[in-house]
Amino acid sequence: MGMTGARTVSELVRAQWDDHRPGLRCEDRVLTHHQLAAGAAARAALLVDLLPPEAEPHVGVLLDNTPEYPLWLSAAALSGAAVAGINPTRRGAELARDILHTECRVLLTERTHLPLLDGLELPGVRVLVTDSEEYEQLLAPYADAAPGDAVLAPPDPARRMLLYFTSGSTGAPKAAICTQGRLAAAGRSLAGQFDVGRDDVHYICMPMFHGNAVIADWSPALAAGASVALRRRFSASAFLDDVRAYGATYFTYVGRAVQYLLATPERPDDRDNPLRLGFGTEAGAVDAARFAERFGVRLVEGYGSSEGGAAIQRAPGTPPGAIGRAAEGDDLAVVDPRSGEECPAARFDGAGRLLNGAAAIGELVNRGRSPFEGYWRNPAAYADRVRGGWYWTGDLFFRDVEGFLYFAGRQDDRLRVDSENLAAAMIENILARYERAAAVAVYAVPDPVAGDQVMATLALDGGPFDPDDFAGFLAAQADLGPKMLPRFVRTVRRMPVTATNKVHRVALRRAGFRCPDPVWWRPDTEVSYEPLTPAAESALLERYREQGREGLLDLS
Repeated sequence: MGMTGARTVSELVRAQWDDHRPGLRCEDRVLTHHQLAAGAAARAALLVDLLPPEAEPHVGVLLDNTPEYPLWLSAAALSGAAVAGINPTRRGAELARDILHTECRVLLTERTHLPLLDGLELPGVRVLVTDSEEYEQLLAPYADAAPGDAVLAPPDPARRMLLYFTSGSTGAPKAAICTQGRLAAAGRSLAGQFDVGRDDVHYICMPMFHGNAVIADWSPALAAGASVALRRRFSASAFLDDVRAYGATYFTYVGRAVQYLLATPERPDDRDNPLRLGFGTEAGAVDAARFAERFGVRLVEGYGSSEGGAAIQRAPGTPPGAIGRAAEGDDLAVVDPRSGEECPAARFDGAGRLLNGAAAIGELVNRGRSPFEGYWRNPAAYADRVRGGWYWTGDLFFRDVEGFLYFAGRQDDRLRVDSENLAAAMIENILARYERAAAVAVYAVPDPVAGDQVMATLALDGGPFDPDDFAGFLAAQADLGPKMLPRFVRTVRRMPVTATNKVHRVALRRAGFRCPDPVWWRPDTEVSYEPLTPAAESALLERYREQGREGLLDLS
């Protein structure tokens, strides 16, 4: 059973031993809690034998949400190793950089992802394919291992457990550190907050390389002795069938997942499901209410910076659109990053629209104690994140007179697309390869519901914009992830510049898609562009009004 007082993830995994209730469901496969602990012990023993003595105790995991993912998380916990979650939407040299930067000498993957590794130089990295005969043969000698039989280092609370990537405004993604103590504490806290019990089933449909799935879904299930159900990749059309088949009672979401679920055809039995709670971020108040009405399931919006340096707790009386307040003892402030002074409280009109966004919106800063544990091999990024003794989240917020906090987007040229942080400079470097573009600028425009969408301005080198040619170019860029695709493309004869001949990003962001130049857009997920006509723009603006986010367009 779960251990509410456990100080490490290793203790929580050990507590599964001799518990023969179902602990994991995935497709047609069911594993008991005991089988999970035994499987983790076998993998821990294999890892101890595979890693050279001088190697960092890091194992890279490039997998979909298969049973192997939680098994290796548990194996890392038992052995005192750390899992580096490798994002399968990364490509080419960027993917290789993630693996090598985290110093993984063992990389777990599956056959479906092997093409991603073709041609990559990964010196010293041993690749194990989890759905292969060779892998089963490697594991076989360790079948009788028990938790604690093989350790690389004592799995104490300060031991590294996770390395998960998060993007900033410049440079490559940074690998944030999460220790066993912090992950176990997060699991205990969430299990207590949401009254998770042994009979609960946590549906994990968000990718496990992302902190949301591990910290907010897997760890509270482990802490409470609940079971988990896995979906390889999120599927809106399969969501309700999975929930019913697995008896799922809890799930987490990020970004647009809730919108995708609401876009599925309504069925008369939508409310006939065992779910009691969804926990996540950036669903938006309007869609959360629609979700509750349609599926009979309450969504709880939360906020925690990717690195763990600041968190906002839902509190009684939280108004629509707000995330919550700072926890007792925390010192969260909305600060003007230029002056370091606190921003004034937000003012709203009768419809709840923000009136003084230019003054009220600032960066969320934690001026008190912070659980941030740093970045792997990146002291410069650490120094930028923790300035003057404060933790700077890089997220834009505003606060009302009662202290409730509202999320407003990302700082600088950071984009938050579907809950993934992207750096505009990296997307610009890819789009700059387009032969027709004399200059490129990439920036965020607010999403109608939450977070951002990617917009690009192209200064064309003669001739009209060819949407099919541009779409073909994008499809040919191996390192352009699916969330990096521009939703809007503005074409100009000359790029607007400042007095110092720098791209005038402020003017571009402020204009967004409401500008005098031609704008093309992708109204859906297909890589196909069409003109943003006045009628289409009007319909789009109506979506912003429905969500109470039209005012953010003037501040973008």
